[in-house]
Amino acid sequence: MQKFKKLLYAAVTCSLLFNVNIPVNSTEREIKVYSGRHYNTDRGVYKKFADETGIKVRLIEAAGISLIERLRREGKNSQADLILLVDAARITNAAKADLLQSIESSSLENDVPFGLKDPDKKWYALTRRVRVMVANPKVVDINKINDYTDLADPSLKGKVCLRNRKSPYNQSLVANQIVNKGQEATKTWLNGMISNVSQPFFPGDISIVRAVSKRKCGVGIVNHYYVARMLAGVNGRRDALYAKKTSVITPKPAHVNISAGGVAKYAKNKVEAIKLLEFLASPEGSKGLAAPTFEHPLKDVNQNQIVKNFGDFTPDKVTVDDLGSNNSMALRMMKEAGWD
Repeated sequence: MQKFKKLLYAAVTCSLLFNVNIPVNSTEREIKVYSGRHYNTDRGVYKKFADETGIKVRLIEAAGISLIERLRREGKNSQADLILLVDAARITNAAKADLLQSIESSSLENDVPFGLKDPDKKWYALTRRVRVMVANPKVVDINKINDYTDLADPSLKGKVCLRNRKSPYNQSLVANQIVNKGQEATKTWLNGMISNVSQPFFPGDISIVRAVSKRKCGVGIVNHYYVARMLAGVNGRRDALYAKKTSVITPKPAHVNISAGGVAKYAKNKVEAIKLLEFLASPEGSKGLAAPTFEHPLKDVNQNQIVKNFGDFTPDKVTVDDLGSNNSMALRMMKEAGWD
């Protein structure tokens, strides 16, 4: 069975590699991108870059953790030039594992705001995601829920639903609270919130929105764009109806996560990889990635009316590097609190 899984993974990888090539003018210049982002709309951004530069983009998509393991296995033989990952923990872990290299780029330094880039210049954010709460006003009093810490209130006993501990988004949220409020306060919050959880932990954010809508619980924590995609009908009419029954609550200030990119340590096309990373982080490129996925670009907010209806958000001052540095502690505290 294990051998079969490896063969299947190899087949899928090869299919991705050769089927998503973006045709451009005849040229030998190309970039191999390992991407943990899974949005077909990203390919339009790659095509625009290819059309403007003549540099072909070859794309391999897989789960972030799979990409990191693949890079470790390949070592110096890796064909990767540019690595794209979602979540602070994953991109910072890739840097810590010596899978990325430092680069010099005035464009990236200018286009990526402080706190959203690596101090050692190994990675740069491309889009932003806000961790919000989604609640059913028929189950809970939404006027009494303003912050993540409110989910520890005893009045919400049996009414909180959460994604499982493996979720990097939740790991980064806990790391964020450690930086903002300290270990003791975070421990108290975790113990209280976990004691309020209504049922086994969920595998994804969309399933949480569905559960809240169906009154299986009253409030949960999700990334904002999952709700937006549901409301827009991306997942079908039924999910749109589910999402309409919920209210989005954005803490002020809010925890903001990212998708980000870095040049692979053994990139064979380093110059081209830097050019693509610069394009993706530019105002045009960041908006191109974020707009159709309902994420926020680096220096603006998504102008889609669905996202705007969620209200303004103010990012807290925790840097992405802080989130990565506290990931191990966050995981330990989550486990101790019983967050499965």
